[in-house]
Amino acid sequence: MEGAGQRLGLEPGGFLLVVSGPSGVGKGTLVERLLEARPECALSISATTRPRRPHEMDGVQYHFVTREEFERRRASGYFLEWAEVYGHLYGTPKAFVEECLRQSRVVVLELDVQGGASVRRAHGSAVSVFLYPPNVESLRQRLAGRGADAEEVIERRLQNAEGELEQLSEYDYAILNDDLERALARLTAIVDAERSRIARMRRTRP
Repeated sequence: MEGAGQRLGLEPGGFLLVVSGPSGVGKGTLVERLLEARPECALSISATTRPRRPHEMDGVQYHFVTREEFERRRASGYFLEWAEVYGHLYGTPKAFVEECLRQSRVVVLELDVQGGASVRRAHGSAVSVFLYPPNVESLRQRLAGRGADAEEVIERRLQNAEGELEQLSEYDYAILNDDLERALARLTAIVDAERSRIARMRRTRP
């Protein structure tokens, strides 16, 4: 039987979804699973000046650009938000986000805590989710397992994580990433609930 929303010509609305948390908490894996589970979600790929890691591809994990190119784009208003993290610049392309929102899609931004704060300031309607670990030691294991950072870089990230965890109360939702399937279930529940907010739904019929 046709649902009430369909009879009224209503469809779920789109929004910005910020998935944030300290380095090593598993944001990338969780977001990847969300995109597989929810086709209405689209990942916004950030631009960055940091070096590309061996397993990364340009245009997949990030758009890798020079600092000069990044600054040129920033000056032209290309980015929705930008931040400098560990000496490297990161920015969210504005045009992609705006086009997806026009299509009532959920635009997923996988960001560190600093980037998450930038988006919340720029886009007050964004839905923010803080992903946190069961303990700091689990962060250490994840960071070391990536094999991408020197020991001193890992230690600096862990020190920063303590301050980042204190920002959890600034977010709309918090998800403990102690089990990937449970974390995914919680994140998809948030997406489904937020898309069903009356204020976001739009009419598809006169």
